[in-house]
Amino acid sequence: QVQLVESGGGLVQPGGSLRLSCAASGSIFSINAMGWYRQAPGKQRELVAVLISGVTTNYADSVKGRFTISRNNAKNTVYLQMNRLKPEDTAVYYCNADLTVPPSRDMNYWGKGTLVTVSS
Repeated sequence: QVQLVESGGGLVQPGGSLRLSCAASGSIFSINAMGWYRQAPGKQRELVAVLISGVTTNYADSVKGRFTISRNNAKNTVYLQMNRLKPEDTAVYYCNADLTVPPSRDMNYWGKGTLVTVSS
């Protein structure tokens, strides 16, 4: 069974940086899209960044210019490099993947999340 595991969250000071990782494991034919969402307590989950077909990227306006999404195809891993972090970036960050699994079934998966806290 396919599983997404996030890592890299933690406590960082405003202006600092973190890199989140999301590793997809299991039987995967192809990765159609991978992205990051975040949810703060009492808030709606929102899209942060998405990488479509390993080429096209989209970012939320609030993170554009500060965050970068990338993927290591050999490792089935997506990264979110977060720079110049702000307190309002504090949230649980969730990895999401749209995958094709054998033989040809498109499926969507979620990770359990990793907490990012930006505070001095």
